[in-house]
Amino acid sequence: MKIFQTELRLREKRRGFHLITNEILHAFPEIAQLNTGICQVFIQHTSASLTINENADPTVRIDFEMYFNKSVPENDPDYEHDYEGSDDMPAHLKAALLGSSVTIPIRRGKLALGTWQGIYLCEHRDSGGSRSLVITAWGE
Repeated sequence: MKIFQTELRLREKRRGFHLITNEILHAFPEIAQLNTGICQVFIQHTSASLTINENADPTVRIDFEMYFNKSVPENDPDYEHDYEGSDDMPAHLKAALLGSSVTIPIRRGKLALGTWQGIYLCEHRDSGGSRSLVITAWGE
């Protein structure tokens, strides 16, 4: 069994849903050394998240942002946690709904994503700053 791990620091991205599959693959070429295995991508933040979804049509990313903004609105007077602005607590809730990691099988040295699947950074803050990912792969 081989185990590889790296940290990837993503530059700041605007609020929204951003495909980061290629950035992950570029930062982690060790995946090619595994014939069969697992890759986990973990984000070290509480106001951004990760998900896997449609990688071809950019309107999917626009609709994701619209849906989450409707479902978890800003400026709700019931929020108590608002120290960092009106987008702070909604960002934490959105991140909790989507999650902090994704797990992808590795097959023949490549991520076994479906034809239309990509890994998204879901940035829920207006100014979230750069984001850190820990990427771990293991297998044979």
